[in-house]
Amino acid sequence: MVALDLDEMQQMLQELAHQFALDEIRPNAEYWDKESEYPLQAIKAADELGLLNLHIPEAYGGAGLGSMEEVVVTEELAWGDPGFATAAYATSLAIAPIITGGTEEQKQKWLRKVAEEGALASYCVTEPQAGSDVASITTTAVKDGDEYIINGEKMFITGAGYADFFFVLTKTDLNAGYRGMSGFVVESNAEGVSLGKKESNMGQRCSDTRSVIFNNVRVPASQLIGGSESGGWMNAMNAFDMSRPNIAAQATGLARAAFEHALQYSDERETFGQKLHQHQAIQFMLADMKTKVEASRLLTWKSAALADAGQKNTEAAAHAKRFAADAAMEVSTDAVQVFGGYGYSEEYPVARLMRGAKVLQIYEGSSQVQRMIIGREMLRGL
Repeated sequence: MVALDLDEMQQMLQELAHQFALDEIRPNAEYWDKESEYPLQAIKAADELGLLNLHIPEAYGGAGLGSMEEVVVTEELAWGDPGFATAAYATSLAIAPIITGGTEEQKQKWLRKVAEEGALASYCVTEPQAGSDVASITTTAVKDGDEYIINGEKMFITGAGYADFFFVLTKTDLNAGYRGMSGFVVESNAEGVSLGKKESNMGQRCSDTRSVIFNNVRVPASQLIGGSESGGWMNAMNAFDMSRPNIAAQATGLARAAFEHALQYSDERETFGQKLHQHQAIQFMLADMKTKVEASRLLTWKSAALADAGQKNTEAAAHAKRFAADAAMEVSTDAVQVFGGYGYSEEYPVARLMRGAKVLQIYEGSSQVQRMIIGREMLRGL
């Protein structure tokens, strides 16, 4: 039997997140986007309400909840504003490799900083010449006694300007391919760490995105994550199986918001003597938009449910992330179309949603990379 009903706790979290989005996110979303202002206080408020980093185990001060709880909350936050959802989720992605591959001592130290002290973190993998092709990173970590010396540059790092520490993927063996990759926790105030300027992005402008430069940064060997120097790649990739359902949930929330705006507008606006939604052309558009929202949510929930059941969710997460991201772009574009000339104006929220949707098809593995993953998984064993 497949259960599609949320339990009482999940419903409570959903309602709490929705009310937070209604009260704290939507009233400020336009301003944050226009001014490119990082919503630090709102992120802290969401954290204090227990809406962020839900998957930190109770043993390390967290709520110890599952992927399903996270995607339910994330959809509501993204319904409020996708830029806020991205900014608020950055820490959750950065600590995923610590949860999956950290030692007990590392978990006690770094996870408690987030759960109990409200620390923020960023996930540093992408480089100027290595985006989807993670194996092509050139940032190096060279062993020197009880330390590693890190040199390199990371690009498009979400939340970098406010992070207390980073998860950084490096190469410790340049000739070993992905087996030569190592992950480290690097504190943002370490000597030799510097930040680039905040990027001026098409959408989700309140999310702080910038480069991080590592110039002879010395890191204790105790901050090597993944069990060994060769464990960086698999640990970093395992983190994506945890995070992609949440990106799919972000896309679902964005698409849902765009659909709801379009539906409401179609009931308010009249043309040729009829409300917009009474015209079959518009009604069919709205029907397709609603289907895409519903399908996105179901794929997202399946990928989350598999993770919570301890089953491999790599393919399911790729399906969810690919479909929901593409659907968010399509639904938000159609919402602009329903609004017509008004939709092209920044005075209406659908323009901001359309701009914010595009990056969902790019980050944490582009839609094309998700298709590669799906193809690889479905061909296993043939």
